[in-house]
Amino acid sequence: MRNKIKYKNTIKLALVLIIVLNIMFVIMLSKQYRQYEINTNIKIDNIISNVIKKYPNVSKQEIIEIITNKTKQTNSLKEYGIDIMKDVIIIRNKDNYINNTILNIIFLTISNFIILFIFVHYNKNKNKEIDEITEYIEEINKRNYKLNIDDNNEDELSILKNELYKITVYLKEESENLKIEKNNLKVAIEDISHQLKTPLTSILILLDNIIEDPNMDSYTRNKFIEEIKKKTLHINTLIYTLLKLARFDTNTIEFKKEKTNVLELIEKAIKNVELLSEIKRIKFDINISKNTLIECDKIWQEEAITNILKNAIEHSDEKETIRINVYNNKIYTQIDIINFGDIIKEKEQKHIFERFYKCSDSSKNSIGIGLNLAKTIIEKDNGIISVESNKDKGTIFSIKYFKEVGVIKQN
Repeated sequence: MRNKIKYKNTIKLALVLIIVLNIMFVIMLSKQYRQYEINTNIKIDNIISNVIKKYPNVSKQEIIEIITNKTKQTNSLKEYGIDIMKDVIIIRNKDNYINNTILNIIFLTISNFIILFIFVHYNKNKNKEIDEITEYIEEINKRNYKLNIDDNNEDELSILKNELYKITVYLKEESENLKIEKNNLKVAIEDISHQLKTPLTSILILLDNIIEDPNMDSYTRNKFIEEIKKKTLHINTLIYTLLKLARFDTNTIEFKKEKTNVLELIEKAIKNVELLSEIKRIKFDINISKNTLIECDKIWQEEAITNILKNAIEHSDEKETIRINVYNNKIYTQIDIINFGDIIKEKEQKHIFERFYKCSDSSKNSIGIGLNLAKTIIEKDNGIISVESNKDKGTIFSIKYFKEVGVIKQN
């Protein structure tokens, strides 16, 4: 099929070249014939001028009749040794005719060779490029994306090759992303299984104890039931958070952008952790202008800041103060949440936002997805989050909400 298409295209190209060549040849013949007419008319004009000078009695009408006479010629020049059917009385026209004929033959011969050479060379290159593109497509079908077919030329096939190169790069990236996502999914499932397995096992053991000992004292029974409730709530929180992350992973969440007062956003987040902060008697010191606004989805950002505050409380000492400083400039609005409790080790700081990652000093009840969820929410809403932790400055979680959509985010 491909060879038939090549053959048809070859025939079309050859016909176009032949038509162009014929048109050029006709134009040249027309010019040559016109020159022949001019030379003939000049000679006739000279003859008439001489006749009028020698025979002034000849009228113009007679001369016109002789020139335009369509009767059969008498061949009166034969007695001078000139046969009008064979000889050319105007020598210049004869020479021009011979010269033009030779030039035409040379022109046609050279043109044919040039066209033949161009035609063969062109088709050879095109067929080679088409074969290369076919091979590239076959390799892509075999999932071989390690191809470099970038072409800097600007003809049709080069453009096609460049587009194919872009598709190859895209497919390669998609293939690598799928491998990463597949591996992440595997790790996530393993982590989820591990997170669920421990509390579920504890619940089963506690239930077995209650069932097997119907005479268990009420204090122990209530203690077991309370522990079952606590672990059930833990599982419920874990599943609820994982469902949120799954929605982000599948891009099924749409953010509703609106102007949001940052102070009100922070106050709502503080209220969400009020019980936890009261247990450890944690206070909050907020340094912010009352009129600071950001454009975001305030419901989701409230949850993100709540998770960060919860983490800060868990890692703060009792009666500690958590500072919240807000800075505003033309590019972004920055929220710094600072606690002076446990310091995050430098080697752990780059992993702190990874899903299911827990620092060495995290509590046993820590799930390890709160900060990951906060990071996901913030980045989806045109922001970035980072952490810095040392003895002098404490642990600082910095959130930057950019004012221009499309700002490149940090990983």
